[in-house]
Amino acid sequence: MKVVADESVDAALVVRLRREGHDVIYVAELSPSITDDEVLQYANERGALLPTADKDFGELVFRLGKAHGGVLLLRLAGLSAAAKTEIIAKVFRDHGEELVRAFSVVSMGTLRIRARP
Repeated sequence: MKVVADESVDAALVVRLRREGHDVIYVAELSPSITDDEVLQYANERGALLPTADKDFGELVFRLGKAHGGVLLLRLAGLSAAAKTEIIAKVFRDHGEELVRAFSVVSMGTLRIRARP
């Protein structure tokens, strides 16, 4: 799967997703400090899923109606990077295709997937 990981995502997750065969571009490596709008546009241009811990992407998608190829909002604050990585890697394995073109939120024990109409 093509992924553009926002810089708010732990580097450990990027390493894990790459190791599991995903094509991952990490904003922190590519162009740190670009705007959320630019990150979303870049993910769209690549046809990539965008994992992020930044709630501002919800505003871009829902309030401003920005197009997206899939956003996965990570609500896992307080967990170690290793614990977050395990949870998210499992979400990718179990629900990868469902995440494409959807706005999804993963939190402790919960995954909500809101498919685009």
